[in-house]
Amino acid sequence: MSSFLHSAETDPKPLTPVRTEGQYRPVSSHLAIAPPVSVVIPAMNEAENLPYVFKTLPEWIHEVVLVDGNSTDDTVAVARELRPDVTVVEQRGKGKGDALISGFAACTGDIIVMVDADGSADGAEIVSYVSALVGGADFAKGSRFANGGGTDDMTPVRKLGNRVLTTVVNAKFGARYTDLCYGYNAFWRHCLDRIALDCNGFEVETLMNIRVVKAGLKVQEIPSHEYNRIHGVSNLRAVRDGFRVLKVILRERSTRRKRPARPAMITGEAS
Repeated sequence: MSSFLHSAETDPKPLTPVRTEGQYRPVSSHLAIAPPVSVVIPAMNEAENLPYVFKTLPEWIHEVVLVDGNSTDDTVAVARELRPDVTVVEQRGKGKGDALISGFAACTGDIIVMVDADGSADGAEIVSYVSALVGGADFAKGSRFANGGGTDDMTPVRKLGNRVLTTVVNAKFGARYTDLCYGYNAFWRHCLDRIALDCNGFEVETLMNIRVVKAGLKVQEIPSHEYNRIHGVSNLRAVRDGFRVLKVILRERSTRRKRPARPAMITGEAS
């Protein structure tokens, strides 16, 4: 792990980049990393929100991959103006799952972070996700209901639906999640070979969470606060997408893979 982590506990100057197997980048006052971090942002007609989203992203990330879902506004132009080095992927299919799969394929970093384009996620939290990964987790899962998390956006109906679906997944797959349907997550890129994503819609987040457990990967939940969408209207439909999530759960249950009796879950918050 020495090529991944550079700690203030062992070096009085943690913010000075050093070279071992890779170039370290300062992440916080006590952490610097070598693995490059890619941030994937699926977006469709989010030109008004992107300035807020990009403003919160840490300077030390390796790349931003914007997946444009055939926007009719200036989403792509705004992204390139805000960050000239942004990688733009034109989505060929439809749906959030399809967009994320396309974005993941374009990433060059060792760590991939998923961030929504509506301004509801705080990019400053990325340091907690990355800290969890370099500390030993395979998958850092954002949770609005873990201690320290919260949400300004969920309606009572969505909260109830999320709670029920989370309970079902925990019971059927032996997981210990506190939040199932949340799109702010991070993972090592090599995990994609273990979870083989194959869905198009909002249910992609549930599919990832289930397959991570089925693959026996180490998961750490990260407390996260979800803010209200800044501009525009969400495409999420609670009932419709809730049924799609349930369909994924039933499908994955019927094709259950052999896995450890209890999934590896790292407790405690990241640095």
